[in-house]
Amino acid sequence: MILGFSIALIIFSLLAMLLVLMHKGKGGGLSDMFGGGMQSSVGGSSVAERNLDRITVVIGLIWFAIIVILGLLLKFE
Repeated sequence: MILGFSIALIIFSLLAMLLVLMHKGKGGGLSDMFGGGMQSSVGGSSVAERNLDRITVVIGLIWFAIIVILGLLLKFE
């Protein structure tokens, strides 16, 4: 069980990193590498950016829950 949650933690950590890097920052950032020419037509409050925000928050909450569960499993092992 601990191994399963550890693998899930690694997967969700990598996924969270990827999602955070995809966000549009104030200066552009890594998200411009994938669609740098779209910034004038899309804007910062587009549907895609809002959905990316929601997905990032959900992944972050799942990541936090996995850490808490892993901590409890290791404590009561």
